[in-house]
Amino acid sequence: MDSWGSLFERAAGIDADERAVREAVESVRSGDGDPPDADPAPPADSGPARVVADADVLAADLLVGDAARDALDPLRSHSWTALLASDPLLDDAAATIADLADPDLAAAWRERLADWRESVTHPPGDNPALGSAYRGGAMHLLTFDDRLLSTQAGATLGTDLTVSARHPEAFAALFDAASLYPEVVGGAYPGPDRDPRE
Repeated sequence: MDSWGSLFERAAGIDADERAVREAVESVRSGDGDPPDADPAPPADSGPARVVADADVLAADLLVGDAARDALDPLRSHSWTALLASDPLLDDAAATIADLADPDLAAAWRERLADWRESVTHPPGDNPALGSAYRGGAMHLLTFDDRLLSTQAGATLGTDLTVSARHPEAFAALFDAASLYPEVVGGAYPGPDRDPRE
């Protein structure tokens, strides 16, 4: 399996930016519309170290770097954090990567991401990012989607889902492992315990 460092090197020559990634995700999702199915599982208890990254952030982490990578690197660096993602969310991100780069890179990325993420199941009709956040008990949803970042959406998410949608740049500025560790794990913060490029 490719390491994160190897995948980032393979993607370094791809000419993409956050806007191109966002538009590609919109195109991938334009055909969605399956009717909701029966509830597969109750939502998990929420936690401040449980995070969902929307397909645009996942793809931008690989293809663009910048804010998306700055937001996800702290999660890669700490084993006590959890990146939550359903298979449909991975499908959207992999399809976006295949569209902007190539299918081989998308397949290698998906294998690596599937090994890292905590799998979540949600009804087929759910928005993959929102469904992953709700079912997985995430307190943070990272996205470039202005519709999810709006004040109105924030009020709804905070009431219905107990999750905050944030731009990756805002999350990177907010995330403080040293102050979060005592709450999530307990004891003194020992520092990062994983190499974010492995």
